[in-house]
Amino acid sequence: MSAMHFAPGATLLITALLGLRVIAQSATPAAPGSDTAAPLVSHENIRVERDVEFAAVDGKHLLMDVYIPTGADPASAALPCVMYIHGGAWRSGDKSHPMAYPLATHGYVVASINYRTSAEAVFPAQIYDCKAAIRFLRANAKKYSIDTGLLGVWGDSSGGHLAALVGTSGDVKDLEGAEGDHLDQSSRVQAACVYYPPVDFIAILTQKSNIKRGIFPTAPEAALLGGPTLEKKELAIKASPLTYVTKDDPPFLIVHGSKDAQVPVEQSLALKAALGKAGVETTFQMIDGAPHAFNGEQQATAFPFTLDFFDKHLKSK
Repeated sequence: MSAMHFAPGATLLITALLGLRVIAQSATPAAPGSDTAAPLVSHENIRVERDVEFAAVDGKHLLMDVYIPTGADPASAALPCVMYIHGGAWRSGDKSHPMAYPLATHGYVVASINYRTSAEAVFPAQIYDCKAAIRFLRANAKKYSIDTGLLGVWGDSSGGHLAALVGTSGDVKDLEGAEGDHLDQSSRVQAACVYYPPVDFIAILTQKSNIKRGIFPTAPEAALLGGPTLEKKELAIKASPLTYVTKDDPPFLIVHGSKDAQVPVEQSLALKAALGKAGVETTFQMIDGAPHAFNGEQQATAFPFTLDFFDKHLKSK
């Protein structure tokens, strides 16, 4: 791989990803024996509210962490907000280490969410949870200094799938769910950033990857759908962001690694093509030599144009 030149803010991202931790102002220390990790925070000018409950479903508390620039004044200023959705094949992962964290050092409120895994519920539970989180943020905008008209979403891998679905299905009644207490709020976003997202569970069956799919019940998509993809074809189509693309979708940034062996780049290209055909402003960026899950340097390479994307669509309004 050729040498990489890091733009301002990239060093912060690498430091955070390597695990430099400081205590967030509002963080509560984990109890002895707790498996709750300390918050990953690397800048003294960020206030963090951890484990904020945005909905409860069947006894499960759905939580988010909210990162707020300490200079934010709820009484006089409203900031753009980006909600981050973690990856993990829909079956693992956690909100604690959001890739979007550095945005908080550039004047954004960042909300990193957890959602029900495929072991806990099949689709569409996951998108219901994401929509509930967006509605919660809008309903609590004053508390967190959020401009309700400047809300974006960012996700990677399976989180990228959910972020893409948020982007293309804003206010689609069939994917809203009834989770949370703020059903009067809109689930639409004004910008969507997706890293290496699976978006077509049927096409991916015949695309080259190192993930066992098809009839395998342990395949990530099979676990999400509750059975092998072709046996759940109708639900697979319902779960595809491509199903809902319309001309009024928000601008998209799509990022993919050229050596991704898990989610074929054809998945991102299909999303790009569908959005472009509908007339949606779309930017595609390939990270040369990058595998599926970007390392710190690859994330640092992608961060400057990701920041530019959000600045363009959430700060220039």
